Amino acid sequence: MARKKLNLAYIYNPSARKGTFKKRRKGLLKKLSNLTTFCCIDTCAIIYSPYEAQPKLFPSAAGVHHVLVRFRKTPEMEQRKKMLNQEGLLSQRIAKSIEQLKRQRNDNREWELRQVIFQSLAGNTCLQGFSVKDFNDLRWLIDRNLYDIHKCKDRIIHNKMLVPLAAAAAPGAVADGKQTRGGESTIC
Repeated sequence: MARKKLNLAYIYNPSARKGTFKKRRKGLLKKLSNLTTFCCIDTCAIIYSPYEAQPKLFPSAAGVHHVLVRFRKTPEMEQRKKMLNQEGLLSQRIAKSIEQLKRQRNDNREWELRQVIFQSLAGNTCLQGFSVKDFNDLRWLIDRNLYDIHKCKDRIIHNKMLVPLAAAAAPGAVADGKQTRGGESTIC
């Protein structure tokens, strides 16, 4: 069963915040343990908490030291390749949201233009209030639809031409309901 989407907001109730922290930390450490066990990889975590004086180390102090030494031996460019801070994460999310917004605006514009085309074909739309940009967008959509129609038509014609050739080439195939002895067919 899928869980509901996580609400990323500050928890104002101190006891609820502490309980949530402990549950989430336990879940995170379990995931790290599973990664280590199932994938045979080295993992570590250092979790600072306002509720404890010392940070929580996973799997142990020696394990964390081993992973960090290995990490520091890699070239700096390789280290920074997938490293994110809060600012980087937010800028990535913003860029993704902006791109998603652009796509949605384009989809909405295309839907509006399709409605104009359908209304025009039904004789219900007057195009007098349209700007040059609107007409250019409309022309682009019509051209794209015509291109798709021609491509589909060519594919259908090509497939119809291949069917008789394939039937004639196959041994034991029946062409126009006639089959000769020995599995060979006649082409009529």
